[in-house]
Amino acid sequence: MRFEHAGPALVLAVVLLSACADTQAAATDRGMVVKGGDMRNGAYDAPTDWWKPHPEADAGYGYAQVAGAVADTPDRIIVGIRGDRTPDGGERPNSSNYLVVVDGQGDVVERWTQWDTMMGFPHALYISPYDPDRHVWVVDRGGTMKTVHEQILKFTNDGSELVLRLRDPAPTQAQGGPVARDNPSPGPLDFGQASSVAFLPNGDFLVGDGYQNGRIIRYNAEGEFVSEFGSVGSGPGQFDLIHSVAVDRDGRIYVADRNNDRIQVFMEDGEFVEEWPNISDPVGVLVDERDGVWVISAVLNRILKYDTTGVLQTYFGAYGGTRGGFPGGLERPHQMSVDPAGNLYVASYDGPRLEKLTPKPGADPGELVGQPVMIGN
Repeated sequence: MRFEHAGPALVLAVVLLSACADTQAAATDRGMVVKGGDMRNGAYDAPTDWWKPHPEADAGYGYAQVAGAVADTPDRIIVGIRGDRTPDGGERPNSSNYLVVVDGQGDVVERWTQWDTMMGFPHALYISPYDPDRHVWVVDRGGTMKTVHEQILKFTNDGSELVLRLRDPAPTQAQGGPVARDNPSPGPLDFGQASSVAFLPNGDFLVGDGYQNGRIIRYNAEGEFVSEFGSVGSGPGQFDLIHSVAVDRDGRIYVADRNNDRIQVFMEDGEFVEEWPNISDPVGVLVDERDGVWVISAVLNRILKYDTTGVLQTYFGAYGGTRGGFPGGLERPHQMSVDPAGNLYVASYDGPRLEKLTPKPGADPGELVGQPVMIGN
């Protein structure tokens, strides 16, 4: 066969067809041909009816938004909920169920009701990978029907004791300042609805602050102010709603700059490195042990994987609400966590529910969210 007159497009088509045929033949030889499917859950399976109804569902009550979760073990997942909803969809007076613990089957096994009166909106939950005692951290955006201030809370693992509390003494709905929502000189605890926390190996922690302020605050292990960087805006090193923070093995800081539709990357001292633009509604970021940077897009109902240079590698997830829902379907995903067995939990804010995703047998590890990375490892 002669190709001397074939154009580049024809040559490319022949090469691609040949490659596809070879790939299909190899897959057939391995018995791996699978027809159909749409990869809605990626490399994961999802159990049916894992998240259980509210205990008073028969009376019309339900959970409000499921905002956050952190997996302690495969049989113990702590969940943050915005209290209870009345049958007409309103906020229930004297709500409970702000912090509950479910087991591997999704059944509630603990209710931290002892903290109901001081809890308003548990926005995100964490356990530091450096902490042998596995304290549970809660970022609370505050309350509406009761006077609960914006705060960062650190509990013992069993929830019996509050060991650290950073509390805004005088929260406001709008911070003011020459730039909308910007507080030009906030104090160490003058939160603008902080959203997130990330950890450093020496016990220091970072707070993404947040919905109104535009700064990353660093505190030491005792909760004392160390440093900060950032302001409200759209330029390099500015933020328009910081929604999540993560740190990679080299100490670089990744910030989900939600309303600017981007991830920004900084050195540990706050020096701007780069931005990754055109990421729709990024609300969560997690750097795993394989150096995958996993980002939740709430508006796309999708979880995306980038490498540490910002190149998109893969993604999964699809809308799975009450109309046309399916196990593992997402409904404005808000936070994710991985247990030691590799199961992934995703808080679907509008569900309201927590989704559990289990790795498919033989799944490519690169398609799975790994354990949170530790600096230097």
